Amino acid sequence: MAQEPISTQVLDRILERCGRDGSATIPILQAIQAEAGYVPVEAMKYVAAHTDIDATRLYGVATFYTQFRLKPVGRTMIRVCHGTACHVAGAERITAAVRDALGLADEDDTTSDQRFTVDEVACLGCCSLAPVIMVGETTHGKLTPDKVRKVIAGYRDTGAAAEESA
Repeated sequence: MAQEPISTQVLDRILERCGRDGSATIPILQAIQAEAGYVPVEAMKYVAAHTDIDATRLYGVATFYTQFRLKPVGRTMIRVCHGTACHVAGAERITAAVRDALGLADEDDTTSDQRFTVDEVACLGCCSLAPVIMVGETTHGKLTPDKVRKVIAGYRDTGAAAEESA
């Protein structure tokens, strides 16, 4: 995944492949995100200028669906389960501990060094291990805030983030 601006040549290829009318809105946004790792505002402006899709519609769709990201993601995704079992078992405390361990401000979801992105998800399907997080593709369950801080410290200290892809 690129973390740099997406070129107009790439955007033109996406538009040729997906189409230029309103029915192509979601496929265009998906293709942009697949290419860039997120949906840059500049790319939406370009698409709006070169299609029949209004900029407001593009932005509205990109912000409505949780599959789309408007900011670059870190090399390692940390998914915090907020499904029913995890919620009851303290998902909010786990999320707070992850964010604290990463030093994230309230409005941020990605660390300044672009190593980690935190994402609250509806369910990871590991209810018997609640509360649960996934770091990359590795599941960590039956967590407490203290255990979560140790898990995050292990990834930070070992540099394992480079090996765990989002």
